[in-house]
Amino acid sequence: QVQLVESGGGLVQAGGSLRLSCAASGRTFSSYAMGWFRQAPGKEREFVAAISMGLSSVSTYYADSVKGRFSISRDNAKNTVYLQMNSLKPEDTAVYYCARGYGLRYDSNDYDYWGQGTQVTVSS
Repeated sequence: QVQLVESGGGLVQAGGSLRLSCAASGRTFSSYAMGWFRQAPGKEREFVAAISMGLSSVSTYYADSVKGRFSISRDNAKNTVYLQMNSLKPEDTAVYYCARGYGLRYDSNDYDYWGQGTQVTVSS
C-alpha cells in the first residue's frame, strides 16, 4: 500500500509563494510519475502539474493556468515531490492533492494513489 502525505499549504497574499511537499511511502517511488491536482469549492478536480519517473533526467508538464508560475520537482532519495508556487493568485485557492501516476497525464483516472490534500488559500 502506498501512502502520500502532502504538506506546506496555508494562507498567503496574492503575489506570494508557497512550496508544497508530498512524501511517499514505498521503495519504488522513482519508478512512477507523480502529479499535482487541485480542487476549488464547487469545482471539479483539475490537473496542475506532472513529473515523469526517472533517476537522472525527468520531464515535466503543466496546466496552462500555472505555466511559468509553478514548478514541479522530485527528490527520489527522499521519496518526495514538490510544487513550488510563485506569483500566486486568488484563483489558485484550492485543496491541492498529489498522486502517483503512469506518465505525464492530465487525466485523474491515470493516477492510482492519492494524498489527503492540503489547503492553499490566496487572499487578494
